Amino acid sequence: MVMTILRDRIQTALEQLGTECPLEEVMDLCPGITWNQIFLAIDHLSRTGHVRIRLDADRTYWVQSYHHRAVKCTHDSPVDSRAFEHELSVS
Repeated sequence: MVMTILRDRIQTALEQLGTECPLEEVMDLCPGITWNQIFLAIDHLSRTGHVRIRLDADRTYWVQSYHHRAVKCTHDSPVDSRAFEHELSVS
């Protein structure tokens, strides 16, 4: 339950930002949340299609709310991880 609240808080902060930001700066958007909690929440949000992660040439990870392509992850319909890997390799 606590992780759900943290994920919602992080997703809301990214949606309000409206643009991508470096993964390290997500901590500035969400004071009081630890790096480990942010990392786990971003991992979950990216796997469920709520955020997009991009790796640039300088090896910086960028995060952006990606709600227009969000998919609901259920036990019956897992998100295809190949799409996630492809998105990282293309950027």
